[in-house]
Amino acid sequence: MCGCRASVPSTKQSSVHQPAPASTKKSPPAAADMPKRVPIAKQLASVKALGKGSALEKAFATAALVYNNSADPEGKLSKAETKNLLQTQFGGFIRGQENKPKYQEIISALDEELENKIDFEDFMVLLVSLTLMSDLLQEIKNVKTTK
Repeated sequence: MCGCRASVPSTKQSSVHQPAPASTKKSPPAAADMPKRVPIAKQLASVKALGKGSALEKAFATAALVYNNSADPEGKLSKAETKNLLQTQFGGFIRGQENKPKYQEIISALDEELENKIDFEDFMVLLVSLTLMSDLLQEIKNVKTTK
């Protein structure tokens, strides 16, 4: 469907003379609407395809895979799912941040209106924000590299 009015049958006209189709049949279970997940091995193959890519490119590809594996069919996460994903999959950057005001601000925003959805771009902004204030990032900066 292109979204044009001509390609979409009018539901207002049909609902005047007969019950709406949604009321005459049961809605399918949520699992039936879900697209089939791509196997992890196949997903990792896409990261391996970046074999000549930088470690940073691979890291972003991995973060995208983690997000996509948790996202709904529309490619979004609820705030509750976002909080859980950040705490479980990116815990190294979050551990020890609980007392920082900025961390508390970010997490409290995720605790409000839990049913609201977050898209990939907003998720990455949250992830980068948490990473920037992380003690782990400071430890990484303090490591001296040798050649």
